[in-house]
Amino acid sequence: MLSETAGMASAIDKFVIEKVKEKRVKKGLSQSQLAFEIDVPTSFIAMLESGKYKKKYNIQHLNNIARVLECSPRDFLPKQPLE
Repeated sequence: MLSETAGMASAIDKFVIEKVKEKRVKKGLSQSQLAFEIDVPTSFIAMLESGKYKKKYNIQHLNNIARVLECSPRDFLPKQPLE
């Protein structure tokens, strides 16, 4: 079950969420469309992108998103470790 604990995501989680959003918007997909494609509730994507919850993508999410956005899962990760 997904945790809905309020609070801020870590630096790496924020980076990944922002990269997914950036690629999603560039591809012209809404939060709802992406959610449908990767089989998660629309509210999950909305919560992630709002930054108000400690929700985060897991590896399977990133793999599925990469398939939908036609890119590599690596495209969502920083080139260097974050502080």
